[in-house]
Amino acid sequence: LIMKAAELRDLGVEELEQKVLETRRELFNAKVKHATGQLENTALLGTLRKDIARVETVLAGKREATK
Repeated sequence: LIMKAAELRDLGVEELEQKVLETRRELFNAKVKHATGQLENTALLGTLRKDIARVETVLAGKREATK
């Protein structure tokens, strides 16, 4: 679940964009579960937010490098 920045740098731009979408979907589902009281691991919310930020940071760097 948790991706390291070094692992992310090995992926291509399209893979990273896909990873952002997947993680955002996961975060949404976790938020819904949290709202309905079904989420046991509430730390997952913060972890997913940080994962999204990590992927987007690497993605921005890659896009900048390809300009």
